[in-house]
Formats: sequence, structure tokens, C-alpha cells
Amino acid sequence: MEMRLLGRMYSNRFSGFRHIPIGAKFSPQFCSCRGILLKASYSSHPSSSKINFPSSNAIGSVGDKLAGETCSFQIIGTNGTGTRLNLFPREITVLDTFDDEYGGVIVDPERLPANPNAFGYILHSSLSHWSMEGKKGIWLKLPVERAELVPVAIKEGFEYHHAERGYVMLTYWIPEGPCMLPANASHQVGIGGFVINENNEVLVVQEKHYAPACAGFWKIPTGFILESEEIFTGAVREVKEETGIDTEFVEVIAFRHAHNVAFEKSDLFFICMLRPLSTEITVDDLEIEAAKWMPLDEFVEQPLIQEDSMFKKIISICIARLGKRYCGLSSHQVVSKFDGRLSSLYYNVVDAQDFNCSSC
Repeated sequence: MEMRLLGRMYSNRFSGFRHIPIGAKFSPQFCSCRGILLKASYSSHPSSSKINFPSSNAIGSVGDKLAGETCSFQIIGTNGTGTRLNLFPREITVLDTFDDEYGGVIVDPERLPANPNAFGYILHSSLSHWSMEGKKGIWLKLPVERAELVPVAIKEGFEYHHAERGYVMLTYWIPEGPCMLPANASHQVGIGGFVINENNEVLVVQEKHYAPACAGFWKIPTGFILESEEIFTGAVREVKEETGIDTEFVEVIAFRHAHNVAFEKSDLFFICMLRPLSTEITVDDLEIEAAKWMPLDEFVEQPLIQEDSMFKKIISICIARLGKRYCGLSSHQVVSKFDGRLSSLYYNVVDAQDFNCSSC
């Protein structure tokens, strides 16, 4: 005998029973639900006199978890003596994804189930589906407005990868062995703008917030590179924001690499030489206490520079550049056939006609 039941079930109709005596009738409290196709079978068994359903955690909560989702039940049986009924999935909806180029998938954040319980149920079945398909890494981007889904994914074994203002990224590695997914970004990138005018004066600032040891210290404008921002563009922007001075990028003079600087991340700091295009200073009231043009000799003689080997070396390199005894890294736009993208390649010029060290 075979028959099918199509319709929607309410969670309170399943959550309360794990065993139903033979002869019990299915009540008509079903209504259509989309997205889930379930199969149930029963067969003759001499030792059984009850109809067994999966636990309420597996099936009883389906109404709660998948209210509004499509469900289909199939009941298959032989004779009615000592009948046992088992309800199990026949076909489960899988989360919408995009394939990545490394054998993994990226879950579509725009098509996530509305209900956290539905999300948990479908995520669990999706992992089984992806595993059978031989997928490797799973990327799950949850928008901040869907933050209630984060603990559900963590319960399924997902791990935090990184977070931004608008989302949390989680990952899951299916194959046995070490996870081969790339880790979160390991570095932050900072820049400093060394701007010197025709009067041999350096553009310097005093910050509003500083360590006690830096009280009274005049420094070059500094800041952090923004996402998808070029090093030379960031240097020009930071100088403009802090002092109001327009500049033109010349070269990367040097860069520092340090570790465990902030949030246990490494730090790259690029010192850029810039040519001033304006002279009138406008101070950024939020970050900067004061800004001015300071004679180079006076700038170099500051105790913090004289006592710090790194500061002293940076300034000596800048002075060597001004004396045309040193050439930094200029920026060149190139396109690689590997990815077809335009990139900035920083290097010392080697073509005499393009040699840039003769001017600043």
C-alpha cells in the first residue's frame, strides 16, 4: 500500500508526540508548506505495536522551524499488523550558493531563510548535501541585520573568520585534515607624509591625543590606508585631511614592518615623500591640535627624533633623498595577465629617461 500526504504541519501537532498508537488517525491540521519534502514509511514488524516518529528535535520542531515551507510526506507500507511508521527526509531544500574557484561554495546572503530555526534545519541538511558533492570550504556571510543566525551557524560547527561593520563572515571546512581556507587579514597598513616646501620647511602636526612621552612633539602627518585605497592616494588624503595642504606623491622613501601592534596584527608603515601644491594650513579640529611649517633643522633636532634610532634613520633617508643621494620607490600602473587587474607596482626606476631622483 502506498499513499501520500501533502500539506502543512503545525509544530504543536508534532512536538508533543514521539509515538502514536496504531489506528490513530492523522488529524486534518495540515496546511501547505514550501521547501521541505519528507518521506515516511511503515512495514510489518512482529514486535512493534506503535508508530514511531523521529524525536521532536528532528521532526517535531519542523513546524516551528519551517513554518511556511513546502512539505511532502510519503507513507509506504505492507500490511497493517504490527505496523511501524518511520518518518524521515526524502528531499531537503539546500541553501542558495555560488561556487568558488577552489572547490567550495559561498552562501548567498540575500536568500537566507527568514526564520532562525528554519535556517538551522536547512543549514544542517545543506552541509550533508555539500559533503556528498565533495565541496571543501563553505563561506557564510551573515549581514548585521541577520545577527540572530550567528549562534545557529556556530552550533553547526562554523567558525568566525572576520567581521566588518555590516556583516560577520563564518567558515566551515568539510574535508578531514587541516583547514586550507585563507586566514583573516594579518596586517594593517599605515602611511606617513613627508612634505617639504621650497623654503626647506617640513609640514608637521601635533595630535590631540598622544602618549605622555610625546607631549610637545611635532610629527609628520600619519594615518591608515582605507579599504581599496592606494598607498600614494592614502598619503595625499591624510595630509589633506589633517592640514588642508594639497600635495603630489613623489616616492615611497621607506617602510617599516612591525608585529603584534594592534589586536595582535602586524603593521606596515609606509613613509611617502610628497610635493606641496598649496601653502595655507587648515587644521582638522577632530584629531589635530596644531599644524605648521617647521624648518627642517629644527624638526630634526627634536629630542624624540635624536633619541629614537628609527625616527632618526627615517629622517636621514628623507634628507638623503632631498640631496639626490637616494632614490625611493615610485608607483607604476601595470596589468597582470594572471588576474587581468590593474595594480600599482612600486620600484626604483631603471630607465634613465624616466629617472625621478633628479627632482623632488
